[in-house]
Amino acid sequence: MPIDAPTGPGRPKDLAKRDAILEAAKSLFLSLGYANTSMDAVAAAAGVSKLTVYSHFNDKQTLFGTAVMATCQTQLPDLIFELPEGASLEDVLLSIARGFQALISNDESVKLTRLIMALGNQDPRLGQFFYEAGPRRVLAGMEGLLREVDARSMLAIDRPDRAAEHFFCLVKGAPDYRLLLGCAPPLAGEEAEVHLREVVALFMRAYRRES
Repeated sequence: MPIDAPTGPGRPKDLAKRDAILEAAKSLFLSLGYANTSMDAVAAAAGVSKLTVYSHFNDKQTLFGTAVMATCQTQLPDLIFELPEGASLEDVLLSIARGFQALISNDESVKLTRLIMALGNQDPRLGQFFYEAGPRRVLAGMEGLLREVDARSMLAIDRPDRAAEHFFCLVKGAPDYRLLLGCAPPLAGEEAEVHLREVVALFMRAYRRES
């Protein structure tokens, strides 16, 4: 039985129910796939009415996109792209690299990526929606940071958008490819730290300003 009453016009949304809906949706999308996950099933798993699901999310595509963004936000919040005055650029980039590596190595994220790739031939729009909801937002945050890095003359970056792509591709590298193929575990501990420090050092050398 649903545990909630319909949300009337102007009535504040119940954030606890919204979180429950998102968690149920993530679980069902990953276990059943996008096509086999219905709004009815999400409502039942979250313990709310279908009307409440629709009061928070207009349709399944919106719910899916929000679930993707929530997954990204958990590991890589917007604040990580800030560059405090006097902060070490190396430390800021390392912090971002650690957060991103944790995000892409998370079992939930790995399953989601595999799901999107499997669905690509069935409905290419899902891949685009996934990209817009997750990776593109992350790239936009990094692009803004690198634009500020260039403005402060900390590095020479004439194309912050391309540099952001370079940075995250370096972090992913071969280890992430092997992980997605299922032939290697995610990097962890000292092995991960060494990889990320090498990536940051390489990135900073590549964009170092000429003296």
